[in-house]
Amino acid sequence: MNQQATTSSLDPHIRRTAAPPRIPRPRSVSGPSGLSGPVAQSAQGGRNGNGRTEGLRAEDTLRVLVVESDSRAAETLVQGLRRHGYDTSVAGTGSKALEAYGDADLVLLDLELPDLDGLEICRAIRAASDIPVIAVTARASELDRVLGLQAGADDYVVKPYGFRELMARMEAVMRRARPRGRDRSVAQVITAGPLTIDAGTREIRLGGRRVEVTRKEFDLLRLLASQPEKVISRKELMTQVWDDNWSRPGRTIDTHVSSLRGKLGSAGWIITVRGVGFRFGHLGNAERHSPENSREAQLGTALTIA
Repeated sequence: MNQQATTSSLDPHIRRTAAPPRIPRPRSVSGPSGLSGPVAQSAQGGRNGNGRTEGLRAEDTLRVLVVESDSRAAETLVQGLRRHGYDTSVAGTGSKALEAYGDADLVLLDLELPDLDGLEICRAIRAASDIPVIAVTARASELDRVLGLQAGADDYVVKPYGFRELMARMEAVMRRARPRGRDRSVAQVITAGPLTIDAGTREIRLGGRRVEVTRKEFDLLRLLASQPEKVISRKELMTQVWDDNWSRPGRTIDTHVSSLRGKLGSAGWIITVRGVGFRFGHLGNAERHSPENSREAQLGTALTIA
């Protein structure tokens, strides 16, 4: 029995389709001519006891955590991902997923887990990190999809799925997580008084001090700062920052704005235009003294402390 047939028979969640074409590895790895000894062996797929690639793992391979309670489905998916150059690890429970996600670049999360609900896992990951999460589940109703996305999933894939579709969705999610084309359309470094936003290093500094922000907070502030004279609507923020064209803008934007105001120490950096959206400000704006912006700045401080 060939490898393709074996893979299809093992995994009840992946549809039987023609073998997917070879997809270039997410990051290039030098061949044997460029490396020698144990390092070369690791770059060609050497594994340690945990099933992770050794040697050049952190720099040259996209790390994917597969959270799946079905061991056969997990093994088949892991084999497919490794054939395409991904460094993969597996967590069979929600508790193990919470211990392991910090070492991954992308999480494929089954929502049906034996110990914890997958939505709670997704919320917990999203509360602590901006690592991309794709829900991979048999829950197929529209409500399930909405709940998954609201819990913080970047995408939602229903079982049974096609492997090529999953690969395409992974690549799309990582493009959004590491935007390149958008970086070229605006200045790499934006300076406004003591505030500096560096797209190259994805760092925000205020008065020379680095401000720790999440990925979405950085994208939100940079988008506003790149068009300082424009009021950007909530809908446009959802489209450009969250890549979401259909959800109603809700508390997600307000929470991120409030958190940013708290971290920057003033509501004057992001001005609320009631009924429209937000615009970039500066410490000299009179609007920073408005009751609405002051309350949001206090909320942002509380969120930061929490």
